[in-house]
Amino acid sequence: MKKVALFPGSFDPFTKGHADIVMRGLKLFDEVIIGIGTNSAKKRYFSLEEMTDKINETFKGNPNVKVVSYDDLTANAAIHYGANFLLRGLRNTTDFEYENTISQVNRHLVGGLETVFLITSPEFAPISSTIVRELHKYGAKVDDYLPYDLVEKK
Repeated sequence: MKKVALFPGSFDPFTKGHADIVMRGLKLFDEVIIGIGTNSAKKRYFSLEEMTDKINETFKGNPNVKVVSYDDLTANAAIHYGANFLLRGLRNTTDFEYENTISQVNRHLVGGLETVFLITSPEFAPISSTIVRELHKYGAKVDDYLPYDLVEKK
């Protein structure tokens, strides 16, 4: 059976830390689907189209990585895209507490849907999409945190 992982998130923006999780995930899974989900509690800073293009650009030439977007529960998206695992990165214990609860709910919704946690590589642990958005919003350089080039804020 093919091992397919859905790596869900808002990815606003997709960082080098996210890219690291995908590349490490490919050592465990046959395919990683990056799922850009709609979070009803958040308004996007970078457009869905821009992030989809940037993530596709990052993994062009790698047929085992796909990028999709969804507006549904992550467990339902996993079923829809044929994923039998969810892939998540953990930077710290706060991430673990949050992700653990979500993983339990997802497993309840879809029996057998396992969440695999990868600990963030130390060099990427301080990076968060929230921090990158703030830096970009105020015109600071964000290239060191992203695996692609962004247009600087005017």
